Amino acid sequence: MISLFIYNLSIRLYYLSVYIASFFSRKAKSWIEGRKKLNHKLRSYVASAHGKKIWVHCASLGEFEQARPLIEKIKALHPDHRLILTFFSPSGFDAKRYYEGVDFVSYLPLDTASDAHEFVRKLRPSLVIWVKYEYWYHILNALHYRNIPVILISSVFREDSVFFKWYGSLHRQMLRYFSHIFVQNKSSQDLLRTLNIESEVCTDTRFDTVYNTMVKHKQVDNMVSFKGDKKILIAGSTWRKDIDILCDMINNDPFERRYKYVIAPHDVSPENIKYVIKKLKKRTSLYTRFNPQNAAKYEVIVVDIMGILSGLYFYGDIAYVGGGFNASVHNILEPAVYGMPVIFGPNYHKSEEAKALLSHPEWYAAYTVKNADELLASVRSLLDNDEENLKTGSAKTKQYILDNTGGTEKIYSYLKENDLI
Repeated sequence: MISLFIYNLSIRLYYLSVYIASFFSRKAKSWIEGRKKLNHKLRSYVASAHGKKIWVHCASLGEFEQARPLIEKIKALHPDHRLILTFFSPSGFDAKRYYEGVDFVSYLPLDTASDAHEFVRKLRPSLVIWVKYEYWYHILNALHYRNIPVILISSVFREDSVFFKWYGSLHRQMLRYFSHIFVQNKSSQDLLRTLNIESEVCTDTRFDTVYNTMVKHKQVDNMVSFKGDKKILIAGSTWRKDIDILCDMINNDPFERRYKYVIAPHDVSPENIKYVIKKLKKRTSLYTRFNPQNAAKYEVIVVDIMGILSGLYFYGDIAYVGGGFNASVHNILEPAVYGMPVIFGPNYHKSEEAKALLSHPEWYAAYTVKNADELLASVRSLLDNDEENLKTGSAKTKQYILDNTGGTEKIYSYLKENDLI
């Protein structure tokens, strides 16, 4: 009861802090405004929706990429089912609010008892698929109360997480609300067993996502013209610290114009795009403003829209993936599937694939850096390396990704065998 009281209080305080921030922050305002319209949108959708409803919840864009192959498989094989996609964060919702693979996209309601039970009562899903993490007590409790099966996919557990602390009783209860749990590795499975919770090991579904993206790649004429006979370093999902060290290297031009650059910020707000442009001293264009006719004259492209990065990696020779100077590096599989080396900051320990690729230095697949000097040294060493070595490493990296595909099929087979879809 004490844990629940603290949890409820923290939810209210969180809402209050976001509400205050909404007067100054576009992202916070979007979070507040999106939830204000939730009940009306949900009521309209439910009134017109027929067929079995499957609800998929993702925290943000990264988790969506884990859900995407499963969503697309269900939609293709069960066209009469209705798929509902929810996000907690504005970045995920804004990027995928018009995603055609589902029937309805929404914010997740604030996790109060009344809001959670009202949302579940109105939606009445027959199955819920929860992606990786974000554990909301009242929503999970409302689903459990109505005997609605909830499947957790692509999850990872670590010894230092709240579930395994003496004060984690409420979170341990949340885990027991899941009908079935798919974890990414054996260590997560072993940790859950210490709580008497069974799970099934299944590879991260993002391997399927990036593989499918590679197979379905379509030529982007702008990028073909931009690349010409140069090499390209593509920096994706970059934050301010990433941008600072990248721009420092780009402006000094240590590679005698052998490279061109693409920078895709994690935040594409006008303010952040201005910050990136201001840092650069090279001929630079926004992605939305260049075309095959003028692309060749630019040295740097700044990507100012969401949702296209995974396709742009096709044109890269080296990738830099941001987030490694923040909580954790972002998705390095997107560039790695093309066999290119990936560089990232020091905070990569939550990324299973970063650790796996770093454990094979002979593949020349992954490099971690702490500052601008180390970034420059990594790029220079790749330039100086033997082409044959890089080619061999590239093949091994691609094989590593291919060996880890199949997670989507495993999850779908479980759902089918247990009459959940």
